Amino acid sequence: MEIKKTNHHQLVSVWLLSMIILVFLMIVVGGLTRLTDSGLSITEWELFKGILPPLSKETWTLYFNLYKEIPQFKYLNPSMTIEEFKVIFYWEYFHRLLGRIIGLMFLIPLIYISFKKIVEKKVLNIFYLIFFLILFQGLLGWYMVESGLTENTTVSHYRLSLHLFFAFIIISLLYWNYLNFKFLVNKSFFNFKNILTKLLFLLILFQIIIGAFVSGLDAGMIYQTWPKMNHSYFPDDINIFEFNLFNFFDNQSFVQFLHRSVAYLIIGFVIFIGIKMLINKQEEYYKNYFIVFFILLIQVLLGIFTLISGLNLYLASLHQITSVILVFSVLKLNHKLS
Repeated sequence: MEIKKTNHHQLVSVWLLSMIILVFLMIVVGGLTRLTDSGLSITEWELFKGILPPLSKETWTLYFNLYKEIPQFKYLNPSMTIEEFKVIFYWEYFHRLLGRIIGLMFLIPLIYISFKKIVEKKVLNIFYLIFFLILFQGLLGWYMVESGLTENTTVSHYRLSLHLFFAFIIISLLYWNYLNFKFLVNKSFFNFKNILTKLLFLLILFQIIIGAFVSGLDAGMIYQTWPKMNHSYFPDDINIFEFNLFNFFDNQSFVQFLHRSVAYLIIGFVIFIGIKMLINKQEEYYKNYFIVFFILLIQVLLGIFTLISGLNLYLASLHQITSVILVFSVLKLNHKLS
């Protein structure tokens, strides 16, 4: 089904592309907020306040005193100065500020598009779904932060993974619809075409969730060797006879092992897709396939180098950035095949 090109077509395309860039930036800043342990620096939700950063010494002292009341300060940062606090505060502040900007930048054009009836109802419903997910993502963000304010020194890795998962759902929906407007088609992701590449997309989303577990549990702090985890493929500090799947998702060693294993599975699956394309002589899709394969290799190498470097901040951030680019490339291949 084609999308009719109208005078507003370019406007919608630019809007969607702008939202993709903003959400991409949001994911990057969110990742750095986690990597710098800055996410608990603002201990209140501040739905209608906090748009401006502290502008006086008294306000800074107030925020710092609130931070001093939570376990992270008491057990991990008891010697932190107010100047050091300002660094972690600004990471969380800019993350929340971006969230507000994204909400407004999506809502205002959406209202205009709705009243002008620029797009058909089916597409408009998808846009409203995205807006609902953006609002829901804000609630998830606070739900995540709340888990680290009373008893824990960090946020729940389950809530962190949920927060990251919905960020990827939002940016994926934005990118898919952007491709529809760019190529003047109205393709639905949910169809029975190209099942293998759809499974690849879901597998990568699963790997992103496990990656959030690794980050939330600081599981990269142990077994900083590759290809083995110290001297064995399977971590030797796990008793397989006491296996309980749900408990093991709280285990640093198992989570890191799972993250590694799913990466190998994804590589094998992508190679299988490539062989199938070669057999079927789908030459028109080779370019998009090799882009996916190339980005995947970079992503895997970044993961390895991040681990053996002792979790270098820049490599860890690049590893997360590349995961977004990988999702884009897989969606592009899916879009071509649909």
